[in-house]
Amino acid sequence: MKIWLLGMHGVVATTAMVGAKALEKSIVDSNGLVSELPEFDGIEKIAPPEFDFSGHEIRWINEDAYDAALKHWNLNKHYDYEILKGVKDDLKEIIPKKGTALNCGPGVESLGELSAFEKEGYTLREIVDILRDDISEFVKNDGVVINVASTEPVVNFSKDYHDTLEGFETMLDDNITDHANASMLYAYAALKEGIPYGNFTPSVGSSIPALKELAIKNRVPHAGNDGKTGETLVKTTIAPMFLYRNMTVEGWMSYNILGDDDGKVLAHAENKESKVISKDSVLEKTYGYSPYSICEIRMFPSLVDNKIAFDFVHFRGFLGSKMKFYFIWDGIDAILAAPLILDIARFLYTAKKRGEYGVIREMGFFFKSPMDTDIVNTHRQFEILKEWYKNLGRPKGLPKKGILTLGT
Repeated sequence: MKIWLLGMHGVVATTAMVGAKALEKSIVDSNGLVSELPEFDGIEKIAPPEFDFSGHEIRWINEDAYDAALKHWNLNKHYDYEILKGVKDDLKEIIPKKGTALNCGPGVESLGELSAFEKEGYTLREIVDILRDDISEFVKNDGVVINVASTEPVVNFSKDYHDTLEGFETMLDDNITDHANASMLYAYAALKEGIPYGNFTPSVGSSIPALKELAIKNRVPHAGNDGKTGETLVKTTIAPMFLYRNMTVEGWMSYNILGDDDGKVLAHAENKESKVISKDSVLEKTYGYSPYSICEIRMFPSLVDNKIAFDFVHFRGFLGSKMKFYFIWDGIDAILAAPLILDIARFLYTAKKRGEYGVIREMGFFFKSPMDTDIVNTHRQFEILKEWYKNLGRPKGLPKKGILTLGT
């Protein structure tokens, strides 16, 4: 199958490509891939773990995937160099197409010299037509689009342009750029071409009503938002413990430090806002109330792709006694995220082949802010994913035995 990556030269995308090609060559094993668990046996018959890659990018667009991967490796040394060396020839063949950075905020602008269509005066309709041509020519209905680009500012929402597909296409035709951004243009291009779309970022992507309408109309599966890989994965796994024991969480402090390009982008308040909202909302969804919360993300250059989180939980138990819980998460972001890119691609591709379309909310296991469900409890999300996979392809009129109902 084919994967079109948005933000193809980022550290997550290049690590995913290195890992996929290394897996094909048996240089590495499948450790870290959810789709390789026994619960998902048989997925290889529909979506084998063999991938061809291409994508859109706004920097280094004349360089190949190996050049980009080597730049990130030199900064991070986040896996054995022999792995990169072993897939060099495969990555040298992968060169991105120029993409869009429309309204991606000062964080993205800070990454350096960018090459994007809007800088050259292209209209919204012209941009999406180019994106559609690029994606469809490569994918040819045999793959998926995954957004791993940098986090955008919160979208300037408009009922006129975002609530309906007709309104959205009016925005494109009338070139109303104030209410558009790159992730929604990419999502529109993919869904318009009938290609499944996964949003691994907290950017708006396909989550607006207009694009959900398009996905239903064109019978395309899509899922998102914001890959759950680190501190929030731990938070949504531990947080239910207090709920199960009927203890009240008074407050939860999360302090995250990181470097690399992600840190540079999130150092800007406009870009950071949607990330903080995504990370912070899981507590209310878990408990049904909002504990006092501090969620901070700060740039720490020397960490490069390492992300460290310090969490403090203040909770109240029997007899009103207050107690404390602390944890530290120290993870390499690209190593945690890269296999999930491949997982999401395989599950979306399988959904498409099995006739599923619209928001695949059962894939919420992979996201901090899953669309169309408030379930963020990691344990329940995994059970839902397993049950959904088991029932894929059943005739629509038959009940899905044992599937968990959606709720908090």
